[in-house]
Amino acid sequence: MAKMATRKSFGQALLELGGIHRDIVVLDADLSKSTMSKMFADKYPDRFFEMGISEANMIGAGAGLALAGKKPFICSFACFVTGRYDTIRISVAYSEAPVRIVGTHAGIGIGEDGNSQMGLEDIGLMRGLPHMTVIQPADDIETRLAVRWMVENDVPSYLRLTRQNVTDVNGPGYKFTIGKAVELVPGKDITIMASGGPVHHAVAAAELLKKDGISAGVVNIHTIKPIDAEAIRRCARETGHIVTVEDHNIIGGLGTAVAEVLAESGAGKLTRHGLRDAFGESGTCEDLYKKYRFDPEGIAEVVKEALGR
Repeated sequence: MAKMATRKSFGQALLELGGIHRDIVVLDADLSKSTMSKMFADKYPDRFFEMGISEANMIGAGAGLALAGKKPFICSFACFVTGRYDTIRISVAYSEAPVRIVGTHAGIGIGEDGNSQMGLEDIGLMRGLPHMTVIQPADDIETRLAVRWMVENDVPSYLRLTRQNVTDVNGPGYKFTIGKAVELVPGKDITIMASGGPVHHAVAAAELLKKDGISAGVVNIHTIKPIDAEAIRRCARETGHIVTVEDHNIIGGLGTAVAEVLAESGAGKLTRHGLRDAFGESGTCEDLYKKYRFDPEGIAEVVKEALGR
C-alpha cells in the first residue's frame, strides 16, 4: 500500500483546489517548505502571504480575510500555531471566522526535532473552543477529502497532519463524512480506536492479536470534534472495552473525548494510550514509536494488558 505524509497530501490537495476555488488564500509563518503550502505559493503567488515567524499576526490576518469573504488556510507546525491559543480563541472561534487552521508536524512522530517542536496538546486546546471542528486524517485520500470539506464549509476548523509517511488504510472508493468514524477491522473482543499517524499501526496490531486468538476491531476516528458518539457507544456495547491510541497527550485528546461519551452513557471500559501527561523527546520516528508503544507490537501489548492477557 502507498505511503505518504499527510502534510504532503494537504499541499497537493490545496494546489488542486486552488484552481477551482479562486477565493482560497494561504498564509504561512516561515515554514511553507515544511507545511507544503509552498506548492500553492509557487502556483498562485498573488494568493499566498508569507507572514514570517509571527503566528499571532497570521491568525489575525486570516480572520480578517475570512470575514471579508475569502477562504483562508493558515499554516504552521501544530505546536506553534495552536500555541497562539488566545488569538485563535478571540479572532477565530469567538467571531466564528471561517479560518482553516493547519497544524503539521504533530506528535512525537516528527522525530529528531525534539519536544520543543512537537504538538502534543494541540487537539486538547482546539477541542475546547466553541464552534471549532477538529480533524485528524489517517492517510492520503482521507486528507485530500478533509481539505475539500474544509474548503466547501465556511466554519472554523483545525486540521492536524503528520510529518512522517503513513500507510494508506482507506481504498480508492472511500467517502469522507465529517463526524463519522470508520470501521477498518471488525472485532468481537475489544475495539481499538485510533486517530492520525498510528492508525495504520493499529490495523497491523489487530493482525498480530489475531495470532493470539484475540479478535480486535479497529475504528479510525478522523474527526475528534464533533466526535462520533453513536459509534463509541455501539463499540462499547458490542466489545465491552475500547482502547484509544493517539500520538498526543492522553489529557484532552481522543482518549478524553471517548471518555466523555462513555461516562455520560455509562457503557463499557476504556484504556487510553498516548503520551501520559509528558513532553516528548528527540529520536527517529521509528524509535520513538517503538519506545512509546505506537508501533504494531506496542499497540498489541497495550491491548493484551487491557484484556489481562
